[in-house]
Amino acid sequence: WGVASAGRDTEAILRGASTGELDALVVGAVDPADFADPALAYAALAGAGFVVSLEVRRSAVTEHADVVLPVAPTAEKAGRYVTWEGRRRPFDSTITNTGALSDAQVLDALADELDVALGLRTVAAARDELAGFSAYTAAPDSAALRQQRAPLGQGEAVLATWHELLDAGRGQDGDPHLAGTAKPARAIVSAGTASKHALTDRVTVSTDAGSLTVPVEIAVMPDDVVWLPTNSRDCAVRATLRAAHGSTVKLGGGDAA
Repeated sequence: WGVASAGRDTEAILRGASTGELDALVVGAVDPADFADPALAYAALAGAGFVVSLEVRRSAVTEHADVVLPVAPTAEKAGRYVTWEGRRRPFDSTITNTGALSDAQVLDALADELDVALGLRTVAAARDELAGFSAYTAAPDSAALRQQRAPLGQGEAVLATWHELLDAGRGQDGDPHLAGTAKPARAIVSAGTASKHALTDRVTVSTDAGSLTVPVEIAVMPDDVVWLPTNSRDCAVRATLRAAHGSTVKLGGGDAA
């Protein structure tokens, strides 16, 4: 099964669905809040003519789904997580013979119905397929990488962000005591960045989409960088700022707009 051109990335898929260019979406265990622009994800769900959701429980996607296909929870399937550093963390199923189908098995069955042979019915087959892709090993051109980013303007910094183990993710739904042990929202900057932007107790991180005001912590890290937890209960970076790791943001004192 070959294709004549490259496929769409996630943003292109969402934009195509939001404008009606794509007729249907298959959404597998992902929440609109997981995207860099949650508003665009909701627009895609609303604009798609047909939505299939692969889930283990009710979610924000369920409200838009025409069909919900229950899939096996983590304990009943094998797979892997990829950390924010890009490290692969494989895991195997711990509860077997339940009859529940994994996401991959459901996708493979849907492809069969469309006369597309993915050949990924088993975990071993999927892992072999992934292992067959050659890795990109060319050394990055650091000078070229620096030229790709426009110089920071007055009051600007680069956003660093990733999920913490406990945050506002749906893994803590129904368990307020566990959720209550999550770290509080805060911004981490270097001493140089704090001095440059006159930051003391609090900082307002903003984009054209919105702003977040949180306490400041000083740590050893690069200057002109601000770190925020991606999805703290008091700091929803993607939904509020519509920004992601590497975005340019503005910094101001805690009373800034």
